[in-house]
Amino acid sequence: MLDSCPALVLNADFRPLSYFPLSVWSWQDAVKAVFLERVYIVDHYDAYVRSPSFEMRLPSVIALKEYVHAARNPAFTRFNVFLRDRFSCQYCGSPFPSHDLTFDHVVPRSRGGRTVWTNVVTACGSCNLLKGNRLPQESGMYPRHRPVQPNSHMLQENGRAFPPNYLHESWRDYLYWDTELEQS
Repeated sequence: MLDSCPALVLNADFRPLSYFPLSVWSWQDAVKAVFLERVYIVDHYDAYVRSPSFEMRLPSVIALKEYVHAARNPAFTRFNVFLRDRFSCQYCGSPFPSHDLTFDHVVPRSRGGRTVWTNVVTACGSCNLLKGNRLPQESGMYPRHRPVQPNSHMLQENGRAFPPNYLHESWRDYLYWDTELEQS
């Protein structure tokens, strides 16, 4: 039961450290951080941890006492390319689960293209195969968005569009508290 009690980790400004993947710590790490006085407890589960001389409600939301600055330039990884492109093929525009995606060199490597942010886009297997080893003007297939090097803010914003499979009710206010409200 305790393993199903991760803690949402907020930065000192009460925003999640990361949206995708969501910033969560195991209950053990959260309790340790509380004892080391590195975090504030913002909300709790109805579960407890006990020792012979101590009892504590498990934290469900914690906030760091010291602000952690996000890296300005995210690592160039397959996952971050998919996140930049919102898990959608940049040729057909269809969204796919990550295991059905690949990445494509807009200018193929065999034609002098490099594996860099500005030359790599997310592609589904069908489009990648169809484009093959050709330039966009040869294949007639152009990316829907020009590939750019994202910053951390862009990836965070894109990550907000993909809610995780598990969201404890106590987390909801902290994940989307700065989302614009609909007016009726």
